[in-house]
Amino acid sequence: MLNEKSKFVLRKSTIMDYQQTIEWLYRATPQFQQIGAAAYKPGLDTARELDKAFGHAHYEYPTIHVAGTNGKGSTCHTLASVLMKQGYRVGLFTSPHLVDFRERIRVNGEMISHEGVIDFIERYKALNFNIEPSFFELTTIMAFDWFAKQKVDYAVIETGLGGRLDTTNIISPILTIITNISKDHVAQLGDTLEKIASEKAGIIKHNVPIIIGNSCNEGVKQLFVDKAVLVEAPITFAQELQLFDSTQQVEGGILYKNSAIGDFIGELSGECQTENMATILAAILQLRNIGIKISDDAIRQGVGTVCKTTGLMGRWMKVAENPLIICDTGHNEGGWDYLGKTLSKYGEHLKMVIGFVNDKEVDSILNQMPREASYYFTKASVPRALEAEKVAAIAKTKGLKGEIFHDVKSALNAAKKDATPDDLIFVGGSTFVVADLLSD
Repeated sequence: MLNEKSKFVLRKSTIMDYQQTIEWLYRATPQFQQIGAAAYKPGLDTARELDKAFGHAHYEYPTIHVAGTNGKGSTCHTLASVLMKQGYRVGLFTSPHLVDFRERIRVNGEMISHEGVIDFIERYKALNFNIEPSFFELTTIMAFDWFAKQKVDYAVIETGLGGRLDTTNIISPILTIITNISKDHVAQLGDTLEKIASEKAGIIKHNVPIIIGNSCNEGVKQLFVDKAVLVEAPITFAQELQLFDSTQQVEGGILYKNSAIGDFIGELSGECQTENMATILAAILQLRNIGIKISDDAIRQGVGTVCKTTGLMGRWMKVAENPLIICDTGHNEGGWDYLGKTLSKYGEHLKMVIGFVNDKEVDSILNQMPREASYYFTKASVPRALEAEKVAAIAKTKGLKGEIFHDVKSALNAAKKDATPDDLIFVGGSTFVVADLLSD
């Protein structure tokens, strides 16, 4: 039997092996999170070859597939939380990660083990694969393989980018969800809402129910209807169901009144979450319709404890008090439609630690930011990050004034120094600004 010292030595060795494995993964495969469009690899041929090599693991459990411009992560985590509260063993695949690579792959809230990552990469290397997969392709198959090994009852799968040509689109789900459509990744998906919607609609499968959260406009709605009719997929528009009468911000989240399960509190705050909740409830009703047992109590518990249950971070997340520090991963026009309205309520008591990556519509996003706030322009620690000076220069044309800092930590420290007890410090603009905050 191993003593405590021996266990520590073995654990230390595993961590060292894991770090070497992750470094290899980052070096050997193009990573969108780090370099952006250069890592984007459309098409499913490589994914299918990898999937075949690892035994089509995703056929071993039912999957739920989620696409959309915003709200995918919140929707995936909340559905996983509800299913877990019902007693199911649930796999959850999301991206990007904020602090730890293993956040992407979870079973019942627990990240994939260090040993699990090492084992998969070693088996991949042993294949002598003659095709070079991207970081996301390899990570996706790793997730599918891990879920099979962990014998999950269900897996909730978030698309990486788009839908039609996204690696995750090799699965055969029992339910598909498209949360909403707005402009993001226009170089890869198209420069109109209809083009972007067409790519997202690529996840709609023959005879598989599809839930649409917010169809955006009549043209996009008709596009989804046409695709659903073409493949004989039952389609539901969540916003048309009136699944709750009203909402109210309360301590601990949002109170949803007069729903089909009565009043309940959703843990996730922020104005965007009411739209997400309608999508989630519509999806749960559809899962019930196809025979999956989900009790009202499981729904209440799942939506009320999603962060603790699944490890979700970065959605209107309280980081500290006195002064209050909130971070949010909203990073495109659609996300800032909600964030801008919420933050503007704080007026002169708002301090904004803001940075972006270089492939976002920064000009449009800055149009949505509160004019009365004090700004601390910064740069995240990824190669894609836009220089703080460039952000400040664009912001100046919008009437936004502030100082320039070359890392998130120094920007936040300056904001904290300037803040009064009544102020709110917001950290965001980019997922990677939030990642730097939470990694510090």
